[in-house]
Amino acid sequence: MDLRFTKSYLFVNPFFEGNMAESKSGLRKPVFTKVDQLRPGTTGHTITVKVVDSKIIKQSRRPDGPQSRQPRISECLVGDETGMVVFTARNDQVELMKADATVVLRNAKIDMYRGSMRLVVDKWGRVEVTDPADFQVKQDNNLSLVEYELVNVVEE
Repeated sequence: MDLRFTKSYLFVNPFFEGNMAESKSGLRKPVFTKVDQLRPGTTGHTITVKVVDSKIIKQSRRPDGPQSRQPRISECLVGDETGMVVFTARNDQVELMKADATVVLRNAKIDMYRGSMRLVVDKWGRVEVTDPADFQVKQDNNLSLVEYELVNVVEE
């Protein structure tokens, strides 16, 4: 089997005289996802959810660091009109995830933790508080309660 790897390079033209706003017109509009469309291992979700519950699970003390740099982790139950999922908030995201708040999660991904789905926004994404939504959270469809198992398929 012959494997060849190629590198891709971004060419920046130093002689470009156009307007930068013209080059940004290629940005695409976000496609909003619903909670019931989330699947394990998927990334790049933009989703509007309401915070149902928020609980701090880790606030470690670092004796060598300043108080403001303590890592904090909170598990929040968020959802929309199609279902609910657990969202793991880290550091600055913890303050935004208050009960009954409506937030937009941009570039969110699904991480697996002990066989269940967790919605996460890492450093490449954004959590934004927005105007209160007019939907009721469907609380009988919690996708984080579904347990998944990774199965290796052997092809013959």
